[in-house]
Amino acid sequence: MAEITGEMVRRLRERTGAGLMECKRALETAGGNEEVAVDNLRKSGLKTAEKKAGREMSEGRVKSYIAPDARSGALVALTCETDFVARNQEFEVLLADAAKLAADTKCSDAAALAGAAYKGSTLGETIKLMVGKIGENISVGKAAAYTNASGFVGCYVHHDGKKAAIVSVKTTGDQAKAVAMLKELSMHIVFSNPVALSRAEIDADKVQREREIYLEEVKSKPADIQEKIVAGKLSAFYAQWVLPEQRWFADDSKTVQQALEAELGKGATIEGFARFQIGG
Repeated sequence: MAEITGEMVRRLRERTGAGLMECKRALETAGGNEEVAVDNLRKSGLKTAEKKAGREMSEGRVKSYIAPDARSGALVALTCETDFVARNQEFEVLLADAAKLAADTKCSDAAALAGAAYKGSTLGETIKLMVGKIGENISVGKAAAYTNASGFVGCYVHHDGKKAAIVSVKTTGDQAKAVAMLKELSMHIVFSNPVALSRAEIDADKVQREREIYLEEVKSKPADIQEKIVAGKLSAFYAQWVLPEQRWFADDSKTVQQALEAELGKGATIEGFARFQIGG
């Protein structure tokens, strides 16, 4: 039998929220396989969310830049070691410049953005100089840039500067109306944390795992209705993670797609989005 260490138990507990002994037993039953242990806990009724999913980086800030015509924009996360540095004016100026640079260069890769030309050098070299001056590690955490000639790009940055989202939507709607809606849509993304634009983007293995869990849950039901129940549960699963299928945060009687079309017209389509979060 595989040795079950305290670190393995701690990690499983952080993912599931189950008790220490439940986690230890689940790992023992799974022969030390963490993924199987998660499934075992859920099948036995100890269902929880993976609380740490999507949480990243220690300290820093997120900044956006949207072009005046709202046809392009970018979102950048600049990370550091302490919140004191994140509130430094020099750090804030550099972050604002980095967001505009990402938009101008259409850069959605942190390493590539660090290598982009900036004030006679590169952004990365400028950051190194700041690190030497401040004495604390700083880096480009993430970057996302969108251009949309057939619609608009919008964003929302939470008041703490640590959570933000950017979204690109195809629409023939009015710019002012679209900009307002895209801010709300970005706000929805920040608080609802979708992971995909379509069902096809959800990992097939994860879907199969969910299906197996649901089949376990309904195994006592008549065989002729098991599949119907499982199909309904899978639809609810997709509605939790697929952005257009999520319930609209401002009116849960509508899906995100329905709210989008109600505001910007039939055929309005989300073409891309990104959500960044600093720490927990």
